[in-house]
Amino acid sequence: MQRAIKTPVNVRAKLGLLLAALVATAACAPKASNSSETTPAQRPNIVVLFADDMGYGDLSSYGHPYIRTPEIDELARQGQRWTDFYVASSVCSPSRGALLTGRLPVRTGIYGNAIRVYFPGEPWGMPSSEVTLAEALQDRGYKTGMFGKWHLGDGPDALPTRHGFDEWFGVPYSNDMNWVGEPDFEALVKLSMSGDVEKQAMYYARRSAKYAAPEESYWEAPLITSTKEAGEFVDSTEQPAMQSTLTKRYTEEAIKFINKSGDEPFFLYVPYTMPHTPLFRSPEFDGKSLGGRYGDVVEEIDWSVGAIQGALKKAGVLENTLVVFSSDNGPWLKMHEEGGRAGLLRHGKGTTFEGGMRVPTVFSWPGTLPSGVVSEIGSTLDLFATVMALTKMPEDVDVTTGLDGFDLTATLLEKTASPRQEMPFYRGGSLYAYRKGPWKMHFITEGAYDQGEKRTKHNIPQLYHLLRDPSERFDVAEKYPEVMAELLAAAADHQQSVDIQPPLFDRRLMPR
Repeated sequence: MQRAIKTPVNVRAKLGLLLAALVATAACAPKASNSSETTPAQRPNIVVLFADDMGYGDLSSYGHPYIRTPEIDELARQGQRWTDFYVASSVCSPSRGALLTGRLPVRTGIYGNAIRVYFPGEPWGMPSSEVTLAEALQDRGYKTGMFGKWHLGDGPDALPTRHGFDEWFGVPYSNDMNWVGEPDFEALVKLSMSGDVEKQAMYYARRSAKYAAPEESYWEAPLITSTKEAGEFVDSTEQPAMQSTLTKRYTEEAIKFINKSGDEPFFLYVPYTMPHTPLFRSPEFDGKSLGGRYGDVVEEIDWSVGAIQGALKKAGVLENTLVVFSSDNGPWLKMHEEGGRAGLLRHGKGTTFEGGMRVPTVFSWPGTLPSGVVSEIGSTLDLFATVMALTKMPEDVDVTTGLDGFDLTATLLEKTASPRQEMPFYRGGSLYAYRKGPWKMHFITEGAYDQGEKRTKHNIPQLYHLLRDPSERFDVAEKYPEVMAELLAAAADHQQSVDIQPPLFDRRLMPR
C-alpha cells in the first residue's frame, strides 16, 4: 500500500537562533582543542554508516572469530580502528539524536526516564529548535541524503527531510514496533498500569518466541520515501516493508545518491535497521555465515559497506570522502543467539557499562588519514564538531559553540592526543558513571532487559582502570583515594555545566 502526503515547507532560521541562544552558555561548553580550519579545493564528502545494536565484539577486526567482515576490516586496515569510542546513550533514540546534534540527550530532552525511546504515533519527535548535522552541512552547500532507520519521531514535522535531509528512504523507528496481532504501545502502557502480571508475561513470552524465529508476517513496518519538491515535502509510504530486503534497498538508494551528486559535496547517512531484532537478511546471505542468522545479517551489512565504498571509488570521490562506521549502542543481550556480543566488555544495550556504550568505530579517508589503531577517547558526540572543522571555509560561520562534542581533527589527521579526556555516562536523566583518562567511576549500576543486577546506588562509587580492566571486574576504589577525589570533582564540574531538560519521551504518559 502506498500513500502520498504533501505538506508546506516551514522555513526556519534555526542556525542563527541556536547560536544566539548558546552565547550565554558558551563558557560551560567543552573547548575544542587542536581545531584546524581547512581550505581544501573541494569540501570533503561525509559518509556515516551506523549499525543498530551491533556489539563491540561483532566484527572480525574487533575479535569475532566466526563473523567475517572483510569490507569493514579493510576500512580499518587502511584507515583507523578506534578502541575507546562511545555513544551518548545505550539505547536507540537518544544515541541517534546525540550523533546528529552533537549534544547530550539531557541537554536536548531527547531521552526518557520511564519511556526510553520513541514509539509509533509519537506526537513530538526531534525538537525543531535543534540544529542537526544535516542542516549545518546544507547551510554549507552540501547535498544531504539519509537511507535507513530514523527513530527520532514519526510525525510529519519530525521526519528527516524536516531536519536537514534533502531525501530520505527508510523506516521511522525500530523494525519490531509494528507487531501484527499483538498489543500496541498504548495498550501495553495500559496493561502495565493495570498490574495484570500474568497477562503481561503471556504477551512478552509470545513476543520472545517470535523474535527467536522471525517471520515477515509478524511485523508490518512502514517504509517511507520523503523528498522536497517545488517547495513542498512529498512523503509516500510502503507498508508493510519486506524486511529481508531493507539492507539491500538502503544500499541501492545510497549508491544512487552518490551517483547523482555530481561535483557537489554530499553528506550520506546510512543508519541500518539491523542487527536490531527481528533479524532478516536477503536470500543471498541466508546461511552464509558461520555465526548463524545474526552473522548473516552482519555480513550483509559488511557487503553494503563494500558496495558503498565501491560506488565512491567508481564516482572518483573516494579520496575526498571521510567514511565513518559505528553502532548506535551495544548488543541486545536479552536476545541470546539473535543478539550480538560486546567482546570482553561488560553487559550490553541499555546499560552504562562499557558493553552498552563503547562501540566499534572505524574512520577511513584514503590518502588523508594515517592508518592504525587509535586508543584515544572519542564519541559520536564529536562527529558534529569534527565534521564542521573538516568542512570549514574562511567565510563559514562556526556552529560548534555550545556543543558537547570535541573537534577530533588533529587526532584523526596527526594522531595527536584526543581533546576528549572525559566521558559522562547517562541513563535517562541520571548520571550513572563518569570516565576521565583511563579511570571510570560508577555512581549507580544497573542491568537492562531483565539481565544483570538490580539498580544500586553506591555510597562509595565503584572505580575501574579500563586499560588494565576493560571488563570492569575489579573495583579498586579503596586503593586510589586521590583518583576517587579527582573523578568526583570532574563529575561535579560536568553536572554544573549541564541544564537538564525535561524528558520528551515521557510526555506520552502525561494526560492530554
